[in-house]
Amino acid sequence: MDTSEKAQQELEEIERQAAQVQSAAGQTDETRRQLVELQQRIETLRKQLVRTNAMEKTELARHMQRPHTLDYIERIFTDWSEIHGDRRYGDDPAMVCGLARFHGDEVVVVGTEKGRDTKARMFRNFGLPNPEGYRKALRVMQIAEKYSRPIFSLVDVTGANPGVGAEERGQAEAIAYNLREMARLEVPIIAAITGEGGSGGALAIAVADRVLMMENAIYSVISPEACAAIMWRDAKKRDLAAEAMRITAKDLVELGCVDAIVPEPEGGAHKDYEAAANLLDVSLAQHYAELKKIPTSELIVSRYNKFRNIAQFFKSES
Repeated sequence: MDTSEKAQQELEEIERQAAQVQSAAGQTDETRRQLVELQQRIETLRKQLVRTNAMEKTELARHMQRPHTLDYIERIFTDWSEIHGDRRYGDDPAMVCGLARFHGDEVVVVGTEKGRDTKARMFRNFGLPNPEGYRKALRVMQIAEKYSRPIFSLVDVTGANPGVGAEERGQAEAIAYNLREMARLEVPIIAAITGEGGSGGALAIAVADRVLMMENAIYSVISPEACAAIMWRDAKKRDLAAEAMRITAKDLVELGCVDAIVPEPEGGAHKDYEAAANLLDVSLAQHYAELKKIPTSELIVSRYNKFRNIAQFFKSES
């Protein structure tokens, strides 16, 4: 039995006890004190369940069998033709980019790819893109702009590759350049966080007119484990960190960081690839239909303002 199940059982038992004490006739000071203690314990357990649920979402987002970008491309898009290389250094298998059709329209798709088995994961660098990956993605997005093709970005990345080689080749500059250039691309952009959305490594391909999040995905500047290690010097407090960081789809919609939640099959996307892809397809199609009606000049202004206003909760008095 895991922590959440134990907490749920204890919560139900204490709620029954509290109900019995509350319904008892002729309450004394002692029974009132017991009731206060039980109510305090109930609140503690409810908060613990919220924390556990946030971490459970994180575990689902990281599930080894969760569908990856190529799984979704295979099921949602047609006429997929991959493009390789950044024309500066080389190709990056952790970032897949190419031309495709979406419901008959010519589009461009970019996304991170983790790989399925051990050999594929090593080939894809476990889904950690290098600078050439981000430069390749931008090159393909600029092709989309040249030929007026909308861009679909599928994000599932722990973060950008933090290795020495990546830093030597300009990892931070590549990410920053993508952020600037994506903000002013003259085509509709839809990004979907399908698993992990980790820090700048995710944001570098997610500056979009619509940012969607799958139900069990997460999106954060740092992992719960790393946050707990920094804040409490104890990575085991990851449950507390996961809740405090508000990294789930529900939290981020409420904060205005993402635009919509894409539902998943019962138990998570890894339970049914076809159903997960169908649900994502429906959401992508809905938002794409809306964006097609908006003039390009309005899209750019709206996109810029969208990201400038994220995390601003107070208005100046002036």
